[in-house]
Amino acid sequence: MKTLTSGEIASYCDVNLRTVIRWIESGKLKGFKLPGRGNNRVLIDDFIEFLEQHNMPIPAQLQGEATPGILIVDDELPVAKSIQRVARRAGYDTMIATGGFQAGVMLSQHNPRLMTLDLSMPGMDGYSVIQFTREQARYKRMKIVVISALDDTSLERALDLGADAVLSKPFSNHDLTELFDKFMTP
Repeated sequence: MKTLTSGEIASYCDVNLRTVIRWIESGKLKGFKLPGRGNNRVLIDDFIEFLEQHNMPIPAQLQGEATPGILIVDDELPVAKSIQRVARRAGYDTMIATGGFQAGVMLSQHNPRLMTLDLSMPGMDGYSVIQFTREQARYKRMKIVVISALDDTSLERALDLGADAVLSKPFSNHDLTELFDKFMTP
């Protein structure tokens, strides 16, 4: 887990070091003291969350540069490959995960800009993947497109949990390409 010092935070926010210490002591910014001298440290995710809560810009160095890639998560490899063909034809880099746990590993390694996600998967289902990603500050900007054969109620639940868009299976290549273009352009 990467942390920042009070001084680094003061520099990022262009404020006095004492201001950062007051933020931590008042509980506005989650931090902890190191044993011994008692220097403050703040987890990067907690700092990003603080910045977002206060509508402050997130420094580029902390944004974890997203690759213009698409992570395709579907336990049915033929479906994942068809999504991949559509994405590649539209000019996007892709990678495939065949389950929720593998998706989590690939998220941390590649930091994609968009993830397509099936809801019905053994082990960690799509709902759990949405919840996991939306709880992580570093993935808040990543777009999630659910592609599922489940009913409208299930798709609504995915949107409620934080998906950006839903597409019913079978999907049209045109509709999928439109979603990629909408969410992948910076």
